[in-house]
Amino acid sequence: MSRPCLNTRNLAPRRVLVLFAHPALERSRVNRHLVEVARNVPGVRVHDLYEAYPAFNISAKREQQLLLEHDAIVFQHPFYWYSVPAILKEWQDIVLEHGWAYGSGGTQLAGKLTLNALTTGGPEQAYGPNGWNHFSIREFLAPWEQTANLCKMKFLAPFTVHSALQYATAEQLAPQLRRRRPRS
Repeated sequence: MSRPCLNTRNLAPRRVLVLFAHPALERSRVNRHLVEVARNVPGVRVHDLYEAYPAFNISAKREQQLLLEHDAIVFQHPFYWYSVPAILKEWQDIVLEHGWAYGSGGTQLAGKLTLNALTTGGPEQAYGPNGWNHFSIREFLAPWEQTANLCKMKFLAPFTVHSALQYATAEQLAPQLRRRRPRS
């Protein structure tokens, strides 16, 4: 499992937006637990994209307003086919408009922090040059990192829970999550 490279010691409290995307939440154990925990953290707002937009009719203006109200954006999702669930790609295409998020005059997201919080079915050793997936999670997220760069955001290392299918209960997951907290 990857460790976030965020040192929280010198950071002021931040308003965090978790853009949550899980198309089959009823089958999830880990993502469901993570989102429940996030909802109880002061300063964190969880925005479930599948709940808000079941027909994928994403409102750019509503989403842009949410982005403006927060200092850090977390994209929480399962890692499907080396990428994100479809609604997150649709969200990018609709919300990150030229002249607003990037390009001439597009500085609305400049300076905001962003990261992906994701779960994988495979073990940590499966991701890397010697693993069966051949690439690291960070390498698979290169398009997200470049999007952050284009929008002048600070892209942080992903928060990853590997082998998510092995955790049947929150009690089994808890030791893994404690090991993943940023060091202060």
